[in-house]
Amino acid sequence: MVGSYVRRAFADHELVLSDVREGWTPLDVRDAIAVKRAVTDARPDIVLHLAAATDVDRCEQEPEWAERTNVVGTQHVVRACETSAIPLVYVSTGAVFPGDRTEPYTEADTPAPPNVYARSKHAGEKIVAALPRHYIVRAGWMFGGVGRDVKFVGKIARLIQQGQTRLEAVDDLVGSPTYALDLLLGIRRLVEGLSYGVYHMANTGACTRYECALAIRDALARPAVEIQPVSSDRFPLPAPRRSEALRSVKLEALGLGMRPWRDALREYVLTELAVPVGP
Repeated sequence: MVGSYVRRAFADHELVLSDVREGWTPLDVRDAIAVKRAVTDARPDIVLHLAAATDVDRCEQEPEWAERTNVVGTQHVVRACETSAIPLVYVSTGAVFPGDRTEPYTEADTPAPPNVYARSKHAGEKIVAALPRHYIVRAGWMFGGVGRDVKFVGKIARLIQQGQTRLEAVDDLVGSPTYALDLLLGIRRLVEGLSYGVYHMANTGACTRYECALAIRDALARPAVEIQPVSSDRFPLPAPRRSEALRSVKLEALGLGMRPWRDALREYVLTELAVPVGP
């Protein structure tokens, strides 16, 4: 989801793009030798580490799977950067916080991860923090990537456009939607001269999944679609979910706060997800 916008956000930079998918420079962060070789050969000015196991429920059911990518894989990237004295950007998540309040978490708050996925990402944070030059960037409820968007926004937009007339969405958890393109543009501003450290980088504001679904419906101009607010108990899942609203206090202080989530969501839905209606 995030990687699909790297070319757009860094269009005027020389990029070495790698993935485990066909069509990219092959690289699996779980392979220490391959990671070291890739960094040594590329000799980059900075490494943007986006590789992650992000299926929250699979992480809960297969903790070793989460560990291999989010912890061990991150260790491999950090060691390669350390050897060559290269700065690193690590994308983390607001899920590292306990989620026991609706007020947004800031960079000053203490993480207390509530599930396997969040614990593995926080472990990655601690590994990255050992590097002298690093950016740890915590994002919120991610959306973007169109075909790669298998999370909430992509699912709701597809269901509405496929003709669903009644949907349910959780209204008892709060988060900060984060447009993957805005995230990368924010990261670009960071690496172009801001101090190293931990930054929260989510679109401004917070909402429930229910409020987000209403905004998607409005952007698609489908007022007849009924969206019913429900408790998170309605969707029992292997991994516990908690509120994870974020506030980018450090960016706000620099006048670099991100745009409101409703504006970013509307742009994404209209320009990337909306299916054109024929004559």
